[in-house]
Amino acid sequence: MRSLPPSLSPYRCTPVFTADTVPKGLRRNHKTAAGVWALIHVTEGALLYRIAATGEEHRLVPSGPPGVIEAEALHSVDPLGPVRFYVEFWR
Repeated sequence: MRSLPPSLSPYRCTPVFTADTVPKGLRRNHKTAAGVWALIHVTEGALLYRIAATGEEHRLVPSGPPGVIEAEALHSVDPLGPVRFYVEFWR
């Protein structure tokens, strides 16, 4: 996974999602707006993060690095059992 460009600043976060509350739209391919990157922070459990263009799959866990979402890159997530996570947006 890449890292955020150094020129970006955080500007908002989603609420904390669980396996029961993760929006359906996050489970299918979607993307951020132009110039908007994001970090997926898992605080409990595990989350599968998929990057459509490369076919990469990352198992995100609290002790590991956050998932980096590049601007306008199609991606999706799926809970791997009970999970708590949020998304932090940067621009």
